[in-house]
Amino acid sequence: MGLLKKLVGDSNEREIKRLYKVVDVINGLEPSVAALSDEQLAAKTVEFKGRLANGESLDDLLPEAFAVVREAGKRVLGKRHYDVQLLGGIVLHQGRIAEMRTGEGKTLVATLPSYLNGLTGNGVHIVTVNDYLARRDAEEMGQVHRFLGLTVGLNIHGMDSVEKQQAYACDITYGTNNEFGFDYLRDNMTMSLDQMVQRPLHFAIVDEVDSILIDEARTPLIISGQAEKSAELYVRANIFVSSLRGESDYTIDEKARSVVLTEKGAHKAERFFGIQNLFDPENVTIHHHITQALKAHHLMKRDKDYVVKDGEVIIVDEFTGRMMQGRRYSEGLHQAIEAKEGVKIQHESKTLATITLQNYFRMYKKLSGMTGTAKTEEEEFRSIYGMDVVVIPTNRPNQRIDMQDVVYKNVRGKFNAVVEEIVQRHAKGQPVLVGTTSIEKSEYLSDLLKKRGIPHQVLNAKHHEKEAQIVALAGQRGAVTIATNMAGRGTDIILGEGVAELGGLHIIGTERHESRRIDNQLRGRSGRQGDPGSSQFFLSLEDDLMRLFGSENIMGVMEKLGLEEDQPIEARMVTRAIESAQKKVEGNNFDIRKHVLKYDDVMNQQREVMYKQRREILERDDLSETVKGMVEDLVKYTLDTYCPEEAVPEDWDLKGLLEYAQHHYLSPGKTRIEELERRADREELLEYVLELAMQEYAEREQQLGAFMREFEKIVLLRTVDSKWMDHIDAMDQLRQGIHLRAYGQRDPLVEYKFEGYQMFDAMIHSIREEVVLYVFKANIQVAEHAPQNA
Repeated sequence: MGLLKKLVGDSNEREIKRLYKVVDVINGLEPSVAALSDEQLAAKTVEFKGRLANGESLDDLLPEAFAVVREAGKRVLGKRHYDVQLLGGIVLHQGRIAEMRTGEGKTLVATLPSYLNGLTGNGVHIVTVNDYLARRDAEEMGQVHRFLGLTVGLNIHGMDSVEKQQAYACDITYGTNNEFGFDYLRDNMTMSLDQMVQRPLHFAIVDEVDSILIDEARTPLIISGQAEKSAELYVRANIFVSSLRGESDYTIDEKARSVVLTEKGAHKAERFFGIQNLFDPENVTIHHHITQALKAHHLMKRDKDYVVKDGEVIIVDEFTGRMMQGRRYSEGLHQAIEAKEGVKIQHESKTLATITLQNYFRMYKKLSGMTGTAKTEEEEFRSIYGMDVVVIPTNRPNQRIDMQDVVYKNVRGKFNAVVEEIVQRHAKGQPVLVGTTSIEKSEYLSDLLKKRGIPHQVLNAKHHEKEAQIVALAGQRGAVTIATNMAGRGTDIILGEGVAELGGLHIIGTERHESRRIDNQLRGRSGRQGDPGSSQFFLSLEDDLMRLFGSENIMGVMEKLGLEEDQPIEARMVTRAIESAQKKVEGNNFDIRKHVLKYDDVMNQQREVMYKQRREILERDDLSETVKGMVEDLVKYTLDTYCPEEAVPEDWDLKGLLEYAQHHYLSPGKTRIEELERRADREELLEYVLELAMQEYAEREQQLGAFMREFEKIVLLRTVDSKWMDHIDAMDQLRQGIHLRAYGQRDPLVEYKFEGYQMFDAMIHSIREEVVLYVFKANIQVAEHAPQNA
């Protein structure tokens, strides 16, 4: 391993050395660029655009463009990009990930590649994790771009489509990952081109790239409408599950996050719901509701997984601790939690459009990202997004001291020790930031500190509106701040006067997270830009990670040594055990995400086909050729069904053929069965029916006049949308049950691909059938002076 680390380390160092050559060129240009007046500096943008138009590449322009941005930063913000920030900018321009420590000024780094790529006029998206950061960066960093003559837009929640169109039309657009993704979905649901807001996806710079492309990658963005389902069954399932007793009625597997009824529990369910056999196909809905109610009661914890606010159940993001307004658990789990908490049960929703962040961001021509913690996930970034990670050196050497973990026997002993540590450091005025993994734990610790009379701030999903202010002040003398994992990503903690002499900001972690990255982020809040600082994790053998992944050996050791709950052990063995547990979980999570992506790719290919066709419908004013093509396909399908090639004419079902044709595209009396019988040659029969259908089409055209073109467009869009929504639903149901195929020794993914393809094919036929039916048969009253846009 040591040799491997050496090789990996060397390759990063070699890369940095190579990039420094470009930095030297940029530095060489600094004096001449500094000598330009403001007007001359701003005029460089026009010059660069001209050079691009004359065949120079962005790489050719990079040294001079970066020198110009650095000078603009000095004049407008009073900030000069450090050499390491130039390194980060080059890495981002190359479509890679720059790992930069907290406090190294990632926001300023983004101004370099965004300006350079903004010169093309194709649009650059700078993606942040929340609206606050997007607005702050657009206002502050946008000054540099505006000074140089580029336009800057802001894309956040709550804007109307005109405001969004203006934001996307800018050279550089700041916004949140969710908003960019939802806009893409909404664009593919509009009824006209002028309602679309996005341009083709060109270049994205993703801030906190690990949070967005890894932690949130498994949660799909969903636009939903209401599906009519009764809330009563959720209430009954909730009453039933509340009556069950532990182990005898159900078993819980925390690692797999599943709860299942035992045989005894199943019998109780049958008696309660008055059914013969819970596992009969007709009782599948009852069984589903019971399963979700069990999950709601035994796996979903209030103030950890969700909060109840103003009579509403709101999901809490497990990675950031933020409330996820507008997001709901799928498959009825949200309703089951609402029943458990006794709040109003919202209607189950029907998915109208969906995409994962993984697949949304893979559509950009060029994608790059920056974060303080990415190297541990490099394999995932490379295999899913084709991006490697370059670790950028810090501007000043890191002074933070990371102390050895201390492990206690139980949670009570751990928290008592945390309180003692805070009391001691607070007494000398040193600021302390404590990271907790849930709202519940942050409030428990807060109560302990109140008892000791320690003034402190609590920052969790319930108070995140004040997040930036609270975090910014966490470095002041005597400050004690308790925060869930979100700990104000993107907000710098600046040390108050005299704090550096006290040892800087001290970080206390109260639990190890499943992912090493999240622990590193917490540590990274301290020791920015060469500041002093320290960090230490306080753990207990009852913590989830320790409990689920291998603490039996350590517990044995502690029992043998006869340690009390307030006696810690500090041992490399423990730290190693924790790290190996984290690696195990990280590997497991990566496998799950890869697996999810393989399934989602099937849907993604279908989505791309549908959205491409939908866009073509919107872009064309005359769709008559498309509709005629559908008519022709449908006529061929009619013959294949009722007069198959392999059958002799005596076996043809001409009666069935005539009925189908009259239902879909021929008016009654257009032809008779005797006319069909006359044509014993299949090709001749096909031509005859097709000719009749085209005559019918021409008559319909005459009848509707100018309105025909618009009518075809509306029918096509409406049909495509409704069939696609039903298909999303059907694919979702297929996916939920497909794992059962493994019992029959068949690969579920292969089966899913095969059946998904068949279902897609059937949907395309169904679209064709419905469009033809409506265009030919819909009863339309055209007003005398019908407006052009119906």
